[in-house]
Amino acid sequence: MNVKKYFMLLILLSFSFSAFAQDAEELIVQGDKLYAEMKDMATAEKAKAKYQEALLKATDRYDAYWKIARILYYIGSNTEKKKSKKTIFSQGIYNAERAVDLKPEKPDGYYWLGVNYGVYGEARGVLKSLSLVDDIKDAMNKVIELDRGYEDGGPDRVLGRVYFKVPGIAGGSKKKSLEHLLKSKELGPNDPLTRYYLADTYLALKEVEKAKEELEYVLSMESDSRWVSGVNDCKKGAEEMLKKNKFRKK
Repeated sequence: MNVKKYFMLLILLSFSFSAFAQDAEELIVQGDKLYAEMKDMATAEKAKAKYQEALLKATDRYDAYWKIARILYYIGSNTEKKKSKKTIFSQGIYNAERAVDLKPEKPDGYYWLGVNYGVYGEARGVLKSLSLVDDIKDAMNKVIELDRGYEDGGPDRVLGRVYFKVPGIAGGSKKKSLEHLLKSKELGPNDPLTRYYLADTYLALKEVEKAKEELEYVLSMESDSRWVSGVNDCKKGAEEMLKKNKFRKK
């Protein structure tokens, strides 16, 4: 091959790789748009398809991997069959692990790895999931180290719920749950799930009025039809918790 043909080939290849990268970036943008507008499972599946297609075309696969892990968490959380949940969440774990491998200096992979560990454990059952507690803690502590405010105080929110759910004999602590949830509230004061979890922890600690205050805050939030936001689910849970504990709304 002469020099002229060689350089022409290099130019063509560079254009090809550039177009491929642009295609992947555009697919990620399309997936993000669908994610932001999600109102049903069909839209979630379309977003997942965009991310998966981007994964095949991207030279840098980090964003595709962690965003697949994120969307799988939401799809699995809104799937009825326990067996299907475990399969979906295990796929989420796989993709999050790949993201962590690619860019261990970024928080996204660790966060969605820990989240998928948590819901995978819930799908398996409390006793079977205890072996995952340290993995969840490790992932969330790493996110705290890298970006504590990620997902509106997400790592502290997850740790707060883990310490609440896990039996004391296995490392659970209502006091530590409260500490993490208060930090999460500080970082993301308008997150309904943090407020809902905080109310649950307050009740366990016999702080009834504080629990009531958190629940009423959730109920005062503007409704959101997107299931991905969780606002309506939290409002429903707050209503049930108020009734169960015989609170009276103001």
